[in-house]
Amino acid sequence: MASLLQVKELKTHFFTDDGVVKAVDGISYDVQPGEIVGLVGESGCGKTVSALSILRLIPDPPGKIVAGEIIFEGDDLLKANEKQIRHIRGNRIAMIFQEPMTSLNPVLTIGRQITESLELHLKMDRRSANKRAIELMEMVGIPEAEARIADYPHQFSGGMRQRAMIAMALSCNPKLLLADEPTTALDVTIQAQILELLTRLTRELGTAVVIITHNLGVVARYADRVYVMYAGKIVEAAVAGELYGSPHHPYTLGLLKSVPRLDQARKEKLEPIEGFPPDLIHMPPGCAFRPRCKFAVQKCEDAEPPLLEVASEHYSACWEWPKVGQAARSTAPA
Repeated sequence: MASLLQVKELKTHFFTDDGVVKAVDGISYDVQPGEIVGLVGESGCGKTVSALSILRLIPDPPGKIVAGEIIFEGDDLLKANEKQIRHIRGNRIAMIFQEPMTSLNPVLTIGRQITESLELHLKMDRRSANKRAIELMEMVGIPEAEARIADYPHQFSGGMRQRAMIAMALSCNPKLLLADEPTTALDVTIQAQILELLTRLTRELGTAVVIITHNLGVVARYADRVYVMYAGKIVEAAVAGELYGSPHHPYTLGLLKSVPRLDQARKEKLEPIEGFPPDLIHMPPGCAFRPRCKFAVQKCEDAEPPLLEVASEHYSACWEWPKVGQAARSTAPA
């Protein structure tokens, strides 16, 4: 099956007075039609920048896509002109932004913000677009949609605003949906509802989804494949079950150990990853994770490890991946 999206050696840098911030530094991944892919990592690792690069929404200056290809349905989006990319945004590729209250326009009604893309991309008249907007609001579980279509964002709760964002994103039946921390500002029960809703709707519509999050637990149930990012690079990639069951990078192992587990004996404390992510302007030599890594050896400082296949469809950028895999197996539940 041909990939819906192929990101190849993408590099997005920000040119500041202090130096060049290599926010995304040579990542490659693909998304198949109808697939749910998780893009996971700590804040500042480049997840959001990589998604904004796909839609060419990087602010220039100071940001610039300096290298790579973004192939969507056979076309390189980096070569598209501004008119072509505007036709793709919100139509063939849609995005749910991180915080709905800051992404929604406070002076436009929820209904108008949904109908705008319907009129622009699908050429609907105002009446048809309004009817479709009500259907979309009902589809995402907003009660009394016909009455609430005239409400403004501040009149919605956080969960309802997120549902409105999902309705906007799915309004034109996109082939690809980029969900940037879609549950970050919601409580746990609403998080589950939103993720279940998003998964159900995309399965019904056949839309591929990239879920961007810092929490491996969020994508555990929903993702088909997972890419783990650190310091602007992908450090591990695998089918979700394989990655959770047998991580082969110390960063992934650290992320898993820092999340509460119901399938393991209760511990007094979680095991956080010590230290902080590196300064992207002044990167350490060798492996970027080395200063925080319990498995580091001299080779980790001497040379940066490439992303290599360590098992079937399982990739890791770690010189000591066999030891990491062994440590993961020794701590796995019986």
